Amino acid sequence: MSASLQALRHITEAITAVVTVADDGGSSGRLRRQFDILPPGDLRMALAALCEDTAWGHQWSAVLQHRFRGEGELAGHALGNLLIVALWDLLPEGQEVRGLDLVGRLLNTRGRVVPMSTVPLSIEAVMLEDGTDGPVEVTVRGQSSVASHPGRVSSVQLVPQDPPATPEALESIKLADFVVLGPGSWFTSVMPHLLVPDLLQALRDTPASRILTLNVSLTDDEASGYTVADHVAAVAAHAPGLRLDHVVVDPHVLRTAADRAALEAAVATVGGQLLVTPVGTVRRPGQHDTLRLAAAYRDIMAGSHG
Repeated sequence: MSASLQALRHITEAITAVVTVADDGGSSGRLRRQFDILPPGDLRMALAALCEDTAWGHQWSAVLQHRFRGEGELAGHALGNLLIVALWDLLPEGQEVRGLDLVGRLLNTRGRVVPMSTVPLSIEAVMLEDGTDGPVEVTVRGQSSVASHPGRVSSVQLVPQDPPATPEALESIKLADFVVLGPGSWFTSVMPHLLVPDLLQALRDTPASRILTLNVSLTDDEASGYTVADHVAAVAAHAPGLRLDHVVVDPHVLRTAADRAALEAAVATVGGQLLVTPVGTVRRPGQHDTLRLAAAYRDIMAGSHG
């Protein structure tokens, strides 16, 4: 999400980041278990991505992202996580979005960050492993476990399966001109948004143009063995009835003509248009280039309004 937020900042300041709340590893996982709260890490990352492009914004972004070293109880915690938790502790119950807004004011962010659900969630995946007599299905629970478990993800679901969406997330989708999904860890960061029933219905109903941004690398563990066409097919399988108007892909992940043909067919099934354009960095393979991605979004948005 950081990649798309930093790109969108070059186009508009009217941004709402709707962030997953299923993280259970590292600092976020420790705080989640200790205080029974939403995991703050992905929310912190989105806030840092939206900080203003000034010395003040950069300084406070660095403070937010600072991680304590050493062996004590603070070791491994990001300061921004602790700041968010402190605000949630000071505010009345149910005021998580207000707490994030206060952090945004401190950083003078160019946009707003809201959690996708009002309750902490867990990700449960059915994965295919190699067995002696062929593929074997196993169930893996937890974002960090799914992300690192060997095997191919077959399907994912949330626990609980019918979590409440935040009203602010639903309102932002309803009023949006454009909704951007991806890039990111496909099954633990991108797909969870489609598994909250009210969010999925809002995405179906919104008059906004829906843009799916595919990853520029196919080597991350949780999507092992998946092609870019498989990524689109997974979205279609988990979010029936969801139309995608545009799909953005870097040509470097289309290794053959067959890859492109398969992707074009997958995009057609969700009713979208395919935009093949360089959006990856030259010096750091596997990462999106902020300016290139911004140019791709600008082309789509200009065409939609034209």
